[in-house]
Amino acid sequence: MSELGQLIITGIEGTTLNSEDKNFLEKENIGGVVLFAHNYESPAQLAELINNIQQARKEYPLFISVDQEGGRVQRFKNQFTVFPSMFELAKLDSPKLCFEAHHIMAQELSACGVNLNFSPVCDIWTNPENKVIGDRSFGHDAETVSKYVSAAIRGLQTAKIMACAKHFPGHGSTLKDSHYDLPIVKTSLEDLKKSELVPFVKAIKARVEFVMMGHLIVDAIDQELPCSLSKNAHAILRKELKFQKLIITDDMEMKAITDHHGLGVATVMALRAGTDIALFRSSASARLGLEAIREAKQKQELKNDEIAQKVKRVDELKKEYLATYNPIYIPGIPKAFHAAQGAQFLAQIAEKKSQTKSS
Repeated sequence: MSELGQLIITGIEGTTLNSEDKNFLEKENIGGVVLFAHNYESPAQLAELINNIQQARKEYPLFISVDQEGGRVQRFKNQFTVFPSMFELAKLDSPKLCFEAHHIMAQELSACGVNLNFSPVCDIWTNPENKVIGDRSFGHDAETVSKYVSAAIRGLQTAKIMACAKHFPGHGSTLKDSHYDLPIVKTSLEDLKKSELVPFVKAIKARVEFVMMGHLIVDAIDQELPCSLSKNAHAILRKELKFQKLIITDDMEMKAITDHHGLGVATVMALRAGTDIALFRSSASARLGLEAIREAKQKQELKNDEIAQKVKRVDELKKEYLATYNPIYIPGIPKAFHAAQGAQFLAQIAEKKSQTKSS
């Protein structure tokens, strides 16, 4: 059934949409696309690519997503406002500036047709040796991170870019990088609730639309499975934190998953655990994941009512954000891009930094 494709966000190959990826999006009714630096040359090229992607839609448009955090994780740079790391931004002690940064970020993304940003990072930088999160975090404590997470979500979503709180239940205390290894967290559940989970509670109160599950084992939650594949972790998010919107995996091609589970098996495990959407950085892996979902449905390992609930959540969010869709008018991008606004904002940050140093 084509509705199964709505549970997939896939990467694509290049700066234009090739026939193979186009056929996959159309035939399988894929829910969304994730874009990276290798998909980007300029705002006009990005908008044309996204217009072509959206031609593959059946009913509602596709989620068009990116990791545009600022700092060292910013996929689109040329002609976009290049923001400092969130840790540096939070040092300025101004949630208002954080809101403005994310509002400008959202306006630029929206001008090109992006509608979902995998941001903000809700992880607390509790381990100074943690390089995978590090200055991507807003700070070293729950109160600081929570304050800026809320501002970031409001900045994005008031400009119609869906935000995604990541990486649940908190990646900030780990040493290992889940891109290459499987991190293990030994923190007690009581301490998690006092610290790591607090920014996610704040994100949910700020009405974040997505939460991304981290590929890390938290002993106090599940000693065998990473949170992205764990029913226990999803139950905490759904039942204790009362999150009712969309849950998405981190990239299923990370070695934290592929070194320990087959890609297809892991995709089904994630959906059975409670995830709504599986994320793949390449279309080749997305095809494998979708085929595994299809087989699991046929074998009733994934129940029809479970799938229906997931698809319903996807449809409801698309109806809210994407019900009316018009292709991006490419000649109008320079005017919509507010380059002067971004430059003015960066000058404002520089001035605030100099004031902070001198005081």
